[in-house]
Amino acid sequence: MYLFNSSGMFVFPLILFFVMFALVMGVIIYTLVSHVARERKNDRSPRITVPASVVAKRTQFSASSRRREMYHTGRTFYFATFQLESGDRMELSLQGEEYGLLVEGDQGKLTFQGTRFLSFDRM
Repeated sequence: MYLFNSSGMFVFPLILFFVMFALVMGVIIYTLVSHVARERKNDRSPRITVPASVVAKRTQFSASSRRREMYHTGRTFYFATFQLESGDRMELSLQGEEYGLLVEGDQGKLTFQGTRFLSFDRM
């Protein structure tokens, strides 16, 4: 493979651009396909209601900023860990409103579908 074409132009940056473009597109496609697959799996899963207790809560903050536009954005993700009667634990993603209503130590009925949190009814 030559680094120059017949007109004397350097070809390597062009090749590098297409390789990077293909990698970025591959990551985007993989992310979309895995998200759709997870949602379809959750949709096909049965809705299950079991006695459970809230053993932990956590948040994850994701931030981004743009210097030129002088603005900052961020998003908070909310998670709760539930312990089932069997002793198994599962961490589920929640909306902020649902997260705010839970307190560690709460006991009640957890309803979920696959990896999707549906509700928690305190006893």
